[in-house]
Amino acid sequence: MTSERKIKLAPSILSADFSRLGEQVSEATQAGADYIHLDVMDGQFVPNLTFGPVVIEGLKSYTNLPLDAHLMIVEPDRRIQDFVNAGVDHITVHAEACVHLHKVLQQIKEGGCRAGVALNPTTPIAAIEEALPFLDIVLILTVNPGFGGQVLIPEVLGKVRKLKEMAAEKGCQVEIEVDGGINADTAPSVVRAGADTLVAGSAVFNKQETVAEAVAKLRNSLKELSIP
Repeated sequence: MTSERKIKLAPSILSADFSRLGEQVSEATQAGADYIHLDVMDGQFVPNLTFGPVVIEGLKSYTNLPLDAHLMIVEPDRRIQDFVNAGVDHITVHAEACVHLHKVLQQIKEGGCRAGVALNPTTPIAAIEEALPFLDIVLILTVNPGFGGQVLIPEVLGKVRKLKEMAAEKGCQVEIEVDGGINADTAPSVVRAGADTLVAGSAVFNKQETVAEAVAKLRNSLKELSIP
C-alpha cells in the first residue's frame, strides 16, 4: 500500500562539495528535493564551523526551493535577523540554546519565516511541550549535532512517535523533521515513526552516485511503505 501522504526530502548541503556548492544545490533542486537544508554551525554550540548568511544569500540564485536553516549556534536571538535578511524560509533553533524560546520563535515569525525548534538526541520532548502551539517545525536529531556521516541512533525514534502523539493530543499542526543517518535503509523506519520530512546529507551528496540517483533511491525506499 502506498501512502497518500507525501514525505518531503531536504538534502543537507553539509555533505555537499563546497567547491561547487551552487551547482550541487541546483542538482538537488532538479532531482526533486522539497527543501534545501542548511546546517549552520558556530564552533561553540557544536565543535564544527560551517557557513553563515553571506553564503546562504549566494545560494538563492541556484534554487527556487524553500531554504530550511538549522541554527546550531549559541544565542540565536542575536542572529535571527541576519538569516531573515539572507532569504531563508524556515529557521530552526535549538531548545538547548534558547533561554527564552517563545521570544525567539516570535522573532522568527515576525521576520516572515516558519519557526522551528530542534532537539538533541537525549533532550526530552517534554522540553518543548508548552512551545508546540507556537511551532511550525520540530526537528528531531537522530545523531549528535556537529558532523555529517553519522549512524542513526535507533532509540531516538521513540521520541518521534511521542511527538506525533503529543501534537495530535494538543491539536497542534507541526511538521516533524528527522535529521541524522538517513539513507535508503533507515528512511522507512523513520517515516513509520512519524516523520514528515527527511533531512539527508551523505545519502544525497556522495561520490558513488549522482544527486538525482541518490534522491531517487531515497524516494524508492518509501514507495511501498504503509503509513498509518
